[in-house]
Amino acid sequence: MNASSRQLGRILIALLIPATSFAQVPHAANPYRAELTRTARMVWGMDAPVATFAAQIHQESAWRPDAVSRVGAQGMAQFMPATTQWIAALYPQSLANAQPFNPAWAMRAMLHYDRWLYQRVTGTDECNRMAFTLSSYNGGLGWAQRDAKLAAAQGRNASQWFNAVELVNAGRSPANWQENRHYPRRILLKHEPIYYAAGWGQGACQS
Repeated sequence: MNASSRQLGRILIALLIPATSFAQVPHAANPYRAELTRTARMVWGMDAPVATFAAQIHQESAWRPDAVSRVGAQGMAQFMPATTQWIAALYPQSLANAQPFNPAWAMRAMLHYDRWLYQRVTGTDECNRMAFTLSSYNGGLGWAQRDAKLAAAQGRNASQWFNAVELVNAGRSPANWQENRHYPRRILLKHEPIYYAAGWGQGACQS
């Protein structure tokens, strides 16, 4: 992708982002800002999109360490018990003692899992690649891969999430499909700009 195409892509994404001047970072987020920034840079590097990860926690749990969903997802990162045990075994040095209700553990686990997914998806740019990552976090990597494969078969760009793969359903129920499609959009296009504007660092779609 050349420079003019990247610039056009940023403009198109910007047009999709709703006005957020009225929105503010919730007070519940502020105690975790330093920890999230430090851990994100440790796992992702110094250019970690901290605003994206803050937006993800905002969407997952509204920064509540004791959050439990109706289907049993736990903690700030809303991990299901099976995912908690899997990620703890995958990164034993960092996550061995599985503690989904511990904010520091939950943030580390989310960042490691995001990174693991990010390394297994592609995107036309960082914004689209993170959208694939978030779709996988919410609904499973296998579904994201099947959606991309079906998109390619339909002549769509399988590396572009927005207005391409996000329009395809490889077999999920309508309710699950709709939830999964709203997830990246809320994080990247609604919540991320709020944290970016508040100085939490760059985001996948804001830099």
